[in-house]
Amino acid sequence: MTRKFLFLNVDKTEMLILGPKQKRLPLKDISVNFDRIALKTENQVRNLGVVMAAELNLNSHIKPITKSAYHHLKNTARLRGLMSQQGLEKLVHAFIFSRLGYCNGIFTGMSKKPIRQLQLIQNTATRVLTKTRM
Repeated sequence: MTRKFLFLNVDKTEMLILGPKQKRLPLKDISVNFDRIALKTENQVRNLGVVMAAELNLNSHIKPITKSAYHHLKNTARLRGLMSQQGLEKLVHAFIFSRLGYCNGIFTGMSKKPIRQLQLIQNTATRVLTKTRM
């Protein structure tokens, strides 16, 4: 790689071993040398902003999305009387739907529970915009 002037960023390079837990446990402390850099295994890694766990679930990715979304929805609801409807819609699209839509293809085939969490965010955003309660 160095002959072609490509370098690994040591701070951002991570290694993830995927598979059943009983098969991953013996490989937990493995270290691989790649281009004179020792890579150790991690329980979860980030790629393009998506956090992937070794169990191939996205709980570690969905949890920060839901936390951030509800924080922004709470603040947006406080601004309802101070902004126009169009302004509120822009805020919701900028802070909520942009995060839900980013890399949404990875949510395909997931179980119902994490999908339900994301659906609840969309429902709450709609209630904030329409000024309705549950």
